[in-house]
Amino acid sequence: MRGLRPLLLTILLLTRSGSAQPTQQVLELDAARSHAAFEVKLLYLFGLHGEFGSVHGTLSVDRALQLASVDATIETNAVHMRNHRYEAWTKSAEFFDAGHFPQIHFSSERFPLQRLTAGGEINGMLTIRGIRKPAVFAIDPADCAAPLTGGCAVAAAGTIRRSDFGMHSRRGALADKVELSLSIFVRPPAS
Repeated sequence: MRGLRPLLLTILLLTRSGSAQPTQQVLELDAARSHAAFEVKLLYLFGLHGEFGSVHGTLSVDRALQLASVDATIETNAVHMRNHRYEAWTKSAEFFDAGHFPQIHFSSERFPLQRLTAGGEINGMLTIRGIRKPAVFAIDPADCAAPLTGGCAVAAAGTIRRSDFGMHSRRGALADKVELSLSIFVRPPAS
């Protein structure tokens, strides 16, 4: 009888927890509203700006532990620039090499959920041109109280070096430092 009591208590707790809301949730990024951009200096004075059409991926949330992680992908062939020659060049083998490496990928480490509203840094691994390197993005404080409902964007920015990802051309004319910025919306959770 003594061994039966803990078993009954465990069954009771499991049946009660089944009716509660799940503590883990995977939210899809809203590719139609999310975007990424970059800027690299030409002759160390003029900024060349490019924007990607959309950002795909997921935001995983663990409400019990109050942690989140993001997994995002950008299509390199979807870059848009004002100058079509520069646009073609950024897709070429000298820059993103979209023909061989069609995606940029970022996978974060787990970070405190509150950073999505309060701001702060997130660490992860960034893959460009098939080269995977650590990267840090700074999240801005949110413009709304609940970005997990899709009501406002989570804005983030970071800096990388072209040379870290195998981009060594035009060193005299083009800066090594590239500024990345993201504006990410999640799809509202299904009711």
